[in-house]
Amino acid sequence: MKKKLVPSMVKDQQLIKRRREQIVSAAVKLFNQKGYHGTTTREVAQASGFSIGTLYEYIGSKEDILYLVCDAVYDEVVEKWERLMDENLQGLERLEQAIDAFFRVVDDMQNEVLVMYQETKSLPEDALHYVLGKELKMKTMFERELRTCVDAGLLQLSEDEISLASHNILVAGHMWTFRRWVVQKEYTFDLYCKTQIAQLFLWLWRQSK
Repeated sequence: MKKKLVPSMVKDQQLIKRRREQIVSAAVKLFNQKGYHGTTTREVAQASGFSIGTLYEYIGSKEDILYLVCDAVYDEVVEKWERLMDENLQGLERLEQAIDAFFRVVDDMQNEVLVMYQETKSLPEDALHYVLGKELKMKTMFERELRTCVDAGLLQLSEDEISLASHNILVAGHMWTFRRWVVQKEYTFDLYCKTQIAQLFLWLWRQSK
């Protein structure tokens, strides 16, 4: 899984990082409002606070902007998620807290996650492969937590069931965002978390019988 090299005419790495953060922040808002294909690079430049010429000092193409958005979103989700994790918890308590923490990060980053899911398909194949690889790394984090519970005798799951359960957890978290037009009218966030986690654990217990 090789990271895509986004070209820049600027040599100062700190400046590149700062400017690209501005670009990502502006692009997320515009992509949410107008979609990736409905947004021009000029609009991204203006929303970022600089000219189109300056924008192209930090990217090579419009596709680079989408790649930077997707790459940054995955990194931020994982970073915030890990900060919320309580390393003192063990077993099923830790698993529940890992799920709850993931849901809370998705809630905090709704717009970014929505863009990621709606627009990732527009990436070229090499960049798409890299971005989807980062999604699979998130799945692996849940697989690790589930496998720890299995090894401790708290759950009885096959490798196939561990994999499917990890997919289910990720989808349950993302549903709060990509079906927010209806789900957020029916549930408060806390009730959504409580209900989803209860259903996920019920499924795990049934598979463990």
